[in-house]
Amino acid sequence: MINEQKRVALVTGATGFVGGHVACRLVREGWQVHILTRSGSILPEAPEFDRIANHVHNGSSENIVACMAQVKPDVVFHLASLFLSQHTTKDIELLIQSNVLFGNQLLEAMKVNGVNRLINTGTSWQHYDDDDYNPVCLYAATKQAFEAVLDYYVQACGIKAITLKLFDTYGQDDPRPKLFHLLNKAATSGMPLDMSPGEQLIDLVHIDDVVEAYMIAAQQLIEGKVAHHETYAVSSGQPLPLKELVQLFCEVTKQKVNVNWGARPYRNREVMVPWIRGKLISGWSPKVTLINGLVSLVR
Repeated sequence: MINEQKRVALVTGATGFVGGHVACRLVREGWQVHILTRSGSILPEAPEFDRIANHVHNGSSENIVACMAQVKPDVVFHLASLFLSQHTTKDIELLIQSNVLFGNQLLEAMKVNGVNRLINTGTSWQHYDDDDYNPVCLYAATKQAFEAVLDYYVQACGIKAITLKLFDTYGQDDPRPKLFHLLNKAATSGMPLDMSPGEQLIDLVHIDDVVEAYMIAAQQLIEGKVAHHETYAVSSGQPLPLKELVQLFCEVTKQKVNVNWGARPYRNREVMVPWIRGKLISGWSPKVTLINGLVSLVR
């Protein structure tokens, strides 16, 4: 087994909400953490980032190969992605570059340098209508496309991989314009918030639980428990209707939100019931209840 004090991680997507929390947890656990970012990326202000080595990616495959040779990570944590719930024609190149090409460059760099442990990040949106594969949107399709590329490197190059498929995530200081951010903004401003009819089920997982899933995945890879490519859901298992979530938010935070239900139509291919057939990774279950998670948002 690798010495606990000398574990080295390379993290992509560390400037994002989930990736940033994963990187910080790794630092606190004693890992030597390196991150791969684009030029001009703004790093999180968390103090852990003072102890993280930043490598700037210039877009070329050769650049990542050189970075991988320098870092030689025990585990690569791949969280970088471009999320778009709906795309336009001008978004296609960026989606492919971010969600397929960049990951392929990462895998090639791993192969060249003999790095063979990867944690990939997928989405429950790869499973519309609870199908084995049915992408909600082009973003989800690019996630599946990368998994196909990953499978080649697993089968042909000996890479061991775990894909964690995320649902809706939340937590303190989340800058993303997601549900609780929008509700808090509407409560503070007093402005009405237009929403869909609100019958869709939302599966929310607190960021602390999400990060724990990555830590468990890393441990399983390091301990040699992964033979090829394994896929797991990071799900609460307790989705709630959007209307109930809004009511719970108001009760817990003691804020009032003026919601215009039905003012916006459901999106094309709206996920009314989240993927429920995903398997949880061994040793993981959500610990932060939704009520406790909401309480933490207003501390």
